[in-house]
Amino acid sequence: MTGLLGPAEIRELAARLGVAPTKKLGQNFVHDPNTVRRIVTAAGLTPDDVALEVGPGLGSLTLALLPVAAHVHAVEIDPTLAGALPETAARHVGADADRLTVHHADALRVTAADLAGPAPTALVANLPYNVAVPVVLHLLAELPTLRHGLVMVQKEVADRLVAGPGSKVYGIPSVKLAWYSRARAAGRVPPNVFWPVPNVDSGLVAFTRREPPRDDVARQAVFAVVDAAFAQRRKTLRAALAGWAGGADRAAAALTAAGVDPGARGESLTVEQFTAIAASAPTATPAAQ
Repeated sequence: MTGLLGPAEIRELAARLGVAPTKKLGQNFVHDPNTVRRIVTAAGLTPDDVALEVGPGLGSLTLALLPVAAHVHAVEIDPTLAGALPETAARHVGADADRLTVHHADALRVTAADLAGPAPTALVANLPYNVAVPVVLHLLAELPTLRHGLVMVQKEVADRLVAGPGSKVYGIPSVKLAWYSRARAAGRVPPNVFWPVPNVDSGLVAFTRREPPRDDVARQAVFAVVDAAFAQRRKTLRAALAGWAGGADRAAAALTAAGVDPGARGESLTVEQFTAIAASAPTATPAAQ
């Protein structure tokens, strides 16, 4: 990989564009070439992968993705950054810039139709801290073509995404990501590779798409159970799911039918057990918000 952006190039480009990172958009620009090389290597892209990058910013990671992916879709909400990215790519990676499509859009609203031709197969992104989990879950729901990915998020968020049952940080993000994929921690990233320097470490999360636990239970039904279980995580499931089931006794009956102890708590259950509970619902469950 050549033509990657270092600290001097990042500052010069930002100054030329009149851009300063904003907390509102969760912007922390990576200025270390070794870090973006590490991310691309860990992502395990093949020559036929179509990469989806969210929040490309000034283009640090984009420039590393273009030589190794068949195509790169870059979704950027900032109009100035979105407008400048094609020129930055052309200047630094030459003909490989032809593989880039920039979308000036909100990743939380982007659809499969927006990203067609070619459809993304891999999510590789330094995600804004403030929307990381919603973005990952939205894209996995919206883009069935995504087969795998590697995202950089706040370390605390990374820990939650990869946590298993029984962990203190196991919760809604853990279970919902597990519905779509198998996830694992892929390393820690120090603050000093970013501008501005955040006050927390970042973490890499790798995931591989898998089939849902059951094909006869809707995702929305399972997520409604998950939301209810963790809304009152200190309560037993019999109590926490009372509102969902229409009463504590009905919740206990559904739990028993699913083979789950009504006295258990949400943090002890696997995504398969949450799915079994949804399948045993005494009444229709509301869609997840």
